Amino acid sequence: MNELDPLHYPVRRHGMDHDRYAWSMLSTRKPVHWPGGKTLALWVNVGMQFFPMNPQKKPLSVAGNMTMPYPDLRHYSLRDYGNRVGIQRLLKAFDRYGVKPTFAFNTRLAERTPALLRQVLERGDEISCHSWSMDTAHAGGLDPAAEAELVKRSIGGLRTLTKREIRGWISPGKLQSAATPELIKTEGIDWCGDWVNDDMPYSFRTDHGPLWAMPLSTELEDRFVLMDNLHSAQSWAEQVSDACDLLLKEAATEGGRILSLSLHPWVLGQPHRIKYLEQAMEYITAQPQVWSAHASTILDAFTAQQ
Repeated sequence: MNELDPLHYPVRRHGMDHDRYAWSMLSTRKPVHWPGGKTLALWVNVGMQFFPMNPQKKPLSVAGNMTMPYPDLRHYSLRDYGNRVGIQRLLKAFDRYGVKPTFAFNTRLAERTPALLRQVLERGDEISCHSWSMDTAHAGGLDPAAEAELVKRSIGGLRTLTKREIRGWISPGKLQSAATPELIKTEGIDWCGDWVNDDMPYSFRTDHGPLWAMPLSTELEDRFVLMDNLHSAQSWAEQVSDACDLLLKEAATEGGRILSLSLHPWVLGQPHRIKYLEQAMEYITAQPQVWSAHASTILDAFTAQQ
């Protein structure tokens, strides 16, 4: 068969055509039960991001980055608004509805904003690594040695700044090179939120041992829904509520599910949008079968049953 043929794969066989994870249908897996008899785990991921004003965009530009000629003050200051103002509105909403968020920090932001980092640390919420900045894309074309240094600097630096164990990783834009899973596993990462092909965690193979792939939905991400799909914030809240309803219905007969929400302070932290986040949080947390927890806590509850 010609190697350029669209049906030619390096590994042609039943199931997956790679060795990263095993073939598995969600409907046939062992049912999972969350603590306290709950059926739906709520994972709220907050992207704590630093967008440089003069991004190098190597090997490519991550969605949400600067788009105008330098200095792109309009977009830079909008992102900065999220870390100065919008985040406080999100925190108030989480506390009001008893939501336990996980904060995915760019290490450069943690370094630049010690007061913000301290505020998150004092809350006791989980912190995961979001690479160095939103200008450090992990993708094909990135020099392997340079990526290894970047991963080590990002994870090690965040551990130093937080004085905490950092168990999770989310790449900017959820992009990965072929080596990214190996590199983050080498640095002691337990789970990664870059792959969006499931509703539940699954084991992801690397040359240095297994990772857990955590299901962080792009379809319900605030930036994706509002900026890419051009839907209203009200529509976003309706979609989140609809997802909650369906996952609760599935969980009632098929075992526990996870509702994952990826949020950005510069998007939903705006004064004209925050009420829709509050509406979504109010609706979800009013459901008696919902359990809000940090990402690693959800993963630990899951793996204990495997």
